[in-house]
Amino acid sequence: MKKVILTVTLFLSFIFTSCQNNSSPETDPVMFMTISGPDLIAPDGSKFFIKGTNLGNWLNPEGYMFRFSKTNSPGRINQMLCELVGPDFTNEFWHAFKENYITKEDLRFIASTGANTVRLPFHYKLFTDEDYMGLTANQDGFARIDSVVNWCRETGLYLILDMHDAPGGQTGDNIDDSYGYPWLLESEPSQQLFCDIWKKIAAYYKNEPVILGYELVNEPIAPYFDNMEELNSKLEPLYKRATAAIREVDQNHIVILGGPQWNGNFKPFSDWTFDDKIMYTCHRYGGDPTPEAITEFIEFRNRTNLPMFMGEIGHNTYEWMATFCETMAANNIGWTFWPYKKIDGSCIAGIPAPENWQTVVDFSESPRGTYKEIRDAVPDREIARKALMDFVKNSRIENCTIDINYLEAMQLAPIHYTQP
Repeated sequence: MKKVILTVTLFLSFIFTSCQNNSSPETDPVMFMTISGPDLIAPDGSKFFIKGTNLGNWLNPEGYMFRFSKTNSPGRINQMLCELVGPDFTNEFWHAFKENYITKEDLRFIASTGANTVRLPFHYKLFTDEDYMGLTANQDGFARIDSVVNWCRETGLYLILDMHDAPGGQTGDNIDDSYGYPWLLESEPSQQLFCDIWKKIAAYYKNEPVILGYELVNEPIAPYFDNMEELNSKLEPLYKRATAAIREVDQNHIVILGGPQWNGNFKPFSDWTFDDKIMYTCHRYGGDPTPEAITEFIEFRNRTNLPMFMGEIGHNTYEWMATFCETMAANNIGWTFWPYKKIDGSCIAGIPAPENWQTVVDFSESPRGTYKEIRDAVPDREIARKALMDFVKNSRIENCTIDINYLEAMQLAPIHYTQP
């Protein structure tokens, strides 16, 4: 397997041509990505085919990307860290994590591969005063996204904003940081907060052409529930409500809608004419990489005559991924691979495990249902603190291992890299 270590300095310069227009975005819709039938159209009038990756784990931590299994959602990770190293150090860790896990150098490297889009998963709490990732007030959601917007503008990338964790939970599993049920679909206060946050985001970014679109929620309604069909029937009305809230302040951006059951079921949708700037997104992990595997997605795309893109794909062999990319390209379905970066690889940028990282992993997997169990499981805290900060250091792109074979399977390849 070919692997290279990314050099500290990437000699790249990019021009984002759509930002050079002197006309005002408020009055010139050509500044923004538009839709023509099943195609996305770039500001220069050319067809735009999404190729890129997901900045997962950065603003919505997931356990498996740290090697955690039982401790698998943002809330559970935070609780575990507070038990391990204390709340104050946990807050310091989250601040350092947010500062280093994704930086401008990451976006410069992604752009150097020929990618044109990044999907940014985020937690709704970043736009509230709820306790999240080291802050209990004055959350930094806009500051974090502003950084990515600026980096994308400098490097020529488009940005998809993906609410991965919605109020109440839209999925009912660890990926939405919920309480084991998609309460968003049944809770009026959660739905109102959901719409209010999207309206606030849309009002803030309404004139930002770097943003390709707003993905309302990630993978709604897991397939575990006895009332799944009832929940499915509530999704499209919620999408209409949130889109209407966005349109009160933003007429420019595309709204992106995913199907229930891991973005894999589009049968519950019956109205795709309620807005003139919507597209759909599907996900697929594993299975047959030939067109038969995505027949339903293709048929739905053809029926709606609207764009479809594969928001998440990955975690497979190079051969499988390469074949699936050929399948998607032949059927006009772009992609953003999941994830860009995590510990151990199976992604573009592999984070080396720091010394004594297993100490943190072992504590995360230990029984901690009582205070006695917590006390019995706690290792040397100084060793754990150092391992956590070493993880932050190792997560910087210049310290990651780049998997060239993975990039080539994605139909990408870095322009500048050096052999180790």
